[in-house]
Amino acid sequence: MFDKILIANRGEVAVRIIRTARKMGILTAIVYSEADRDSLAVELADEGVFIGPSPAAQSYLVIDKIVDAAKQTGAQAIHPGFGFLSEKAEFADRLSAEKITFIGPNPHAIRAMGDKIESKKTAAESGVSCVPGFIGEIEGVDHAVQIAEEIGYPVMIKASAGGGGKGIRVAYNKKDVEEGFPAVRAEAKGAFGDDRIFIEKFVTAPRHIEIQVMGDKHGNVVHLFERECSIQRRNQKVIEEAPSPLLDEKTRAAMGEQAVALARAVNYDSAGTVEFVASGADKSFYFLEMNTRLQVEHPVSEMITGLDLVEQMIRVAAGEKLAFKQKDLKIKGWAIESRIYAEDPFRNFLPSIGRLRTYRAPAEGKTGDITLRNETGVREGDEISMFYDPMIAKLITYGPTRIAAIDAQARALDQFLIDGIADNIPFLGAVMEEADFRKGDFTTAYIKQKFPDGFQGATPTKTQEKLLIACAAVARSFTARRATQTSGRLNGGADDAQKDWVVILDKVHHLTQVSLDNAGADVLIDGKKHRLDTLTRPGARIIEGSFDGKPFAVKIKTAPEGYTLRHRGITALATVATPRGAELIKKIPEKQKADTSKLIVSPMPGLVISIDVRAGQEVKAGEGVAVVEAMKMQNIIRAERDGVIAKVHVAAGASVAADEVMIELG
Repeated sequence: MFDKILIANRGEVAVRIIRTARKMGILTAIVYSEADRDSLAVELADEGVFIGPSPAAQSYLVIDKIVDAAKQTGAQAIHPGFGFLSEKAEFADRLSAEKITFIGPNPHAIRAMGDKIESKKTAAESGVSCVPGFIGEIEGVDHAVQIAEEIGYPVMIKASAGGGGKGIRVAYNKKDVEEGFPAVRAEAKGAFGDDRIFIEKFVTAPRHIEIQVMGDKHGNVVHLFERECSIQRRNQKVIEEAPSPLLDEKTRAAMGEQAVALARAVNYDSAGTVEFVASGADKSFYFLEMNTRLQVEHPVSEMITGLDLVEQMIRVAAGEKLAFKQKDLKIKGWAIESRIYAEDPFRNFLPSIGRLRTYRAPAEGKTGDITLRNETGVREGDEISMFYDPMIAKLITYGPTRIAAIDAQARALDQFLIDGIADNIPFLGAVMEEADFRKGDFTTAYIKQKFPDGFQGATPTKTQEKLLIACAAVARSFTARRATQTSGRLNGGADDAQKDWVVILDKVHHLTQVSLDNAGADVLIDGKKHRLDTLTRPGARIIEGSFDGKPFAVKIKTAPEGYTLRHRGITALATVATPRGAELIKKIPEKQKADTSKLIVSPMPGLVISIDVRAGQEVKAGEGVAVVEAMKMQNIIRAERDGVIAKVHVAAGASVAADEVMIELG
């Protein structure tokens, strides 16, 4: 076994590898860029090596720097994590030449499977079911249109060397191909240094299901069952689970056998994932690609099998045989993973950049038959930069059943506090409550189908509405009466008198009476009695306890108008006033919104890649006028109305902030 390994990565995956290495008694060294100098991963590793500026092309993607770091630290092996150099065969080749062990598959397997075009050829030869498409070099836009029309719309335009949801567009017509092909090629060139593209049929009503495989250097290959990854935005996974609610035992076995056959065909000898698109109607499935690395969502497979995949990768790289066979592996329980991103779900999930003024995750560990796990590479006070993926954390819950795991996930999301940047927790919480998701009835088009006009937040049920009213009224009662903290509970003592309030929620006035006691409060809302038992200290950002006997957690923050409350994807503003004050509020006229229809603003902070219009030019609604890039994603800025360009405020190469005016219409 190795004495020391080098981690050629950053963020949560680096922290994940460090934890397993420590468990195995292996020392760790890590490389880091300027942006990651003070990161959690660098703090946890036994030693660190600085490798250059923040852009990955000048640091994490420079093979010479990684090799030099291994030599400098005396590391015998390198774990690449995912992304960066993890699927670069030339990196594995170089390490072999330097007599440094690559903790990943052999270079032949990476070449055969890592290239999306070559992997489809190999899959077809191995008897794996493949999606109809064009495998070969595409000469340009006209050729791409020709191919798309021969296959039949819709088609998927995809970077051959792609991964992580980057370099992908779905085209439903000729115009989509004409716009999407050059955009995908540009993203592929920028993100992967390889602008080769392939086009394949986009399966309607698809489910994204992948099989985790594990092989060793002695010819043994097994699969660790499947993961469902259908909840996606911009073709990147957001929520994953294991097992899949779609598959039956027959389909699961067939997919597993094909995945193992493909892995055997290339002598696969590490952790890898074979991805399929499956039909929700008849459970037919087609090969998409193979990722020759550890996957972001690997924890859900670990939870249902009891295996540590990072440990298995390290042991296999050291020459050990797999200590288990296929017949030894069983599915136990259910696991759900939510990717918590620095992005704004209310603005089409655009990236958010800034400092984590607050970062408080729910406690990890086991409570009864529920296990909670949080994998992150950040701490409170850390900066979320524009140079890397916007992931903040991965929240994993495990339970005996799917619904138990979902309910545990929802509670944990309610307890997760982030301030300073936008986050996607409201969206994740809303999904956990949504009926079709809970039934397991969804496709990769879930977000578009459920939120066709964009995510605007969840609508509270009557029960949730009463909960929010009660929380706001109790918080206001406590503040008003200058109550004291007793036994760590939010209350003001048993002798507190009843207090009348009007809670204004979504413009509706609710007469509310609060009676605080040593355990919480009795709350009368519109004449109906409710019980709020709480374990939250006064002034806390989360009110947590039980409401009418059911557990809850509500995030609460003081706002100029009262309280901002967040719960299960609901974001609500509650104004709490005396009955007289509420009558005065009714008489205040609503503010008129300013007309901003003539302004074209950047929806996110980033770098202006191009300005595609000039002053005096006529534009139509929906026409692309600029391209802004942040966190490895290019976003086409479009005019929202017809008009004439009056003024262009920024130029290509400039940095812009969110909501910064870029272009004005006359």
